[in-house]
Amino acid sequence: MFERFTRGARATVKGAVAQAERAGAASVTEEHLLLALLEQDGSRASFALASLGLPRRRASLEAAFTEARRRGGLTRADTEALAEIGIDIGAVVSRVEGAHGEGALAAGRTGRRWWSGHRPFTPGARTILEKSLRIALGRGDRSIGEEHLLLALTATPGTTADVLAEHGATYAAVHRALYGPEADGRGHAKAG
Repeated sequence: MFERFTRGARATVKGAVAQAERAGAASVTEEHLLLALLEQDGSRASFALASLGLPRRRASLEAAFTEARRRGGLTRADTEALAEIGIDIGAVVSRVEGAHGEGALAAGRTGRRWWSGHRPFTPGARTILEKSLRIALGRGDRSIGEEHLLLALTATPGTTADVLAEHGATYAAVHRALYGPEADGRGHAKAG
């Protein structure tokens, strides 16, 4: 599949690995893919991200990811659903961190180097890569670009899509930013 990636999409994937290394993460996550996209310039995805104001809100995005990791990766929807049955995730996190230290629920964050010299992609990150292929094929595109990665990040339920939505980057908003308000699901102009 990687051979179908554009130069920019390959740079994004490599950038995600670098993001994971800088963070001391044991593996490459969806978050790292998004942060790598935020560092790309001159692509359709970078223009869409800029039009939604995400590069200037990077610190807010990173804070939201940090908070999600503290919750053990639970999405806001998960947290709200548990609250409805009387489970206060904030209280659970506080008790666990009180007993085991700050960030105890943030799995996958270690400073260890892997013997192989590379970090694996999490199942969620692999899902994003696979979904980007399906999005590209569904649009009739021959290769996978950064825009397909960005759409996949917004279309795949989970913490990254939640954080993006909280910052105004829903699938619909990103699609409009990429292809304009009159585009259908494949990016073609709607018949009037």
